[in-house]
Amino acid sequence: MSASAEPVAGSAPAPVAIRRLGRADAEPYRAFRLTALRETPSAFTSGYAEECARPMAATLRRLAEAEDGPGALLGAFDADGTLVGTAGLTVARRSQERHKGTLYGMAVARGAAGRGTGRALVREVLRTAAADPWLQQVLLTVSEGNEAALRLYTACGFEVWGREPRAVLVDGRAVAKLHMVRLLDTGPTDERGRR
Repeated sequence: MSASAEPVAGSAPAPVAIRRLGRADAEPYRAFRLTALRETPSAFTSGYAEECARPMAATLRRLAEAEDGPGALLGAFDADGTLVGTAGLTVARRSQERHKGTLYGMAVARGAAGRGTGRALVREVLRTAAADPWLQQVLLTVSEGNEAALRLYTACGFEVWGREPRAVLVDGRAVAKLHMVRLLDTGPTDERGRR
């Protein structure tokens, strides 16, 4: 599992289908998320053990909130229908923050890394954000040292605006998080999710 994936130079990305996840996707989503948390613990603020302890009802609530909007939880599926990537968009609900969205839960299965899956997910999150007339920016955090994810987000127009030391403690080890933002301008988005 990786926090992002970029195409390998000279290779054609294998096609993935990206769609919104809903309540019907609870079992594969939960299994995918647990694998991501176990394999790349420093990429997430939730821990594997605490997520394992949560009931399926918590996963269903997360999917219901995403399905009902605003925002979305997206899944990337390979040709045989296996979930190989996820990325979500939450939208702030307070009136004075409603212009902000947050990209969260970005993960790509190891077998799908290097095929453009991460880039396709980020682009779709940005297209989803662009379709919301209230949103003016999308925020995210990335673990310091995750250079592949940082390159991906930068290539998609995100910029670092701050660094939080000791943002998470993973098995007692402090991991800093870089805060990034992608400002949304007016006009339609191109294939890279840019307006």
